[in-house]
Amino acid sequence: RGLSLPVKKQTGNPVLDALMGRFQICIESGVADTFLETLLRLMALVLTFDHDFRRNIKGFKGRYLFKSKDGGVTAGAIFENSRLTVSSGAVANPNITILFNDGRALMDFLLTPKPDILGSMLRQEISLNGNLNYLYKFAYMARRLQRMATGQE
Repeated sequence: RGLSLPVKKQTGNPVLDALMGRFQICIESGVADTFLETLLRLMALVLTFDHDFRRNIKGFKGRYLFKSKDGGVTAGAIFENSRLTVSSGAVANPNITILFNDGRALMDFLLTPKPDILGSMLRQEISLNGNLNYLYKFAYMARRLQRMATGQE
């Protein structure tokens, strides 16, 4: 990909700035190996510090399970009490399970302006078990983080 994107100004929080920078590098370079972990950790941190971003999950409860088809990546995200808890393993009773070919397929789906779930499923890049609305909500939040990390918001 190698997109040249604007650089986000520093927030003053060294941990947040480091994760924003790491996330921007994932986006620009197209390196998808660490994309999911970086995205989830950044989302949890931004939800802690950014009141406007936290409005996205006000009153929302959701449990996400992300798994790669090769079994190399398993991560969970639990939204509850206006917080996100990230798990490096499976979560019990997920509302949605997203099974993806590789980090690139997940990255492409989540960061595209108009996610094409049907196309991704037909190409067998992503398969789902659960309510699609949860995936669309998560994709919206991921794109918003992308705009924040690249200085577009």
